[in-house]
Amino acid sequence: MRTKYAPAAIAFAVAAALTLTACGGGDDKAKSPVADVSTDADSNKAGTVLDRPFTKPDFVLTDTQGKKFDFRERTKGKPTLIYFGYTNCPDVCPLTMSNIAIAKKRLPKADQDKLQVVFVTTDPERDTPDSLGKWLKAQDPSFIGLTGDFPTIQAGARSIGIGIDPATKKDGKVVSMHGAQVIAFSPKTDQGYVLYGDTATAEDYTKDLPKIITGENP
Repeated sequence: MRTKYAPAAIAFAVAAALTLTACGGGDDKAKSPVADVSTDADSNKAGTVLDRPFTKPDFVLTDTQGKKFDFRERTKGKPTLIYFGYTNCPDVCPLTMSNIAIAKKRLPKADQDKLQVVFVTTDPERDTPDSLGKWLKAQDPSFIGLTGDFPTIQAGARSIGIGIDPATKKDGKVVSMHGAQVIAFSPKTDQGYVLYGDTATAEDYTKDLPKIITGENP
């Protein structure tokens, strides 16, 4: 089940809260407090360039090899995409990662090597380093998977305007409520300056990634 995504893009720099997506079911009106976002809206573009870029989350999580991963330090000076989701998501999460994987494979090899794609689980109790690694390998072996304690993950997500709630059981299914946004960080400034919603396609990413890799506005 997919819910409608309310994009953060609002003209005249109006602050907005980002709607959560209920992967696997749930109340499609549910929301969680998130950071305010001001944007320069352009309805003809998939990505929204933020008027007030985000500072990178300052969190240390665990990668798929079971090693500590300092997100801010390890992605410093690198074009980086970050997405918060979970491996048991039936729709939005795998589609988003697949779209990015398709677009990444269309880049020249040198640019592929520069781009960092980071998937942070919103369901750390089930997404162990091993299971997360296997899931991402099917998408793209170069994708970085991170897990850890939920409060740390939630705080990091909220620092860049993405709301997530603890996974809960509903009608026998585990539901993870999370914002479905992808944030792109510039290699020039290390700030999150472009936001994508869950309607962004592989073609959208194919068009924008060459510019994101150089830190330009898409």
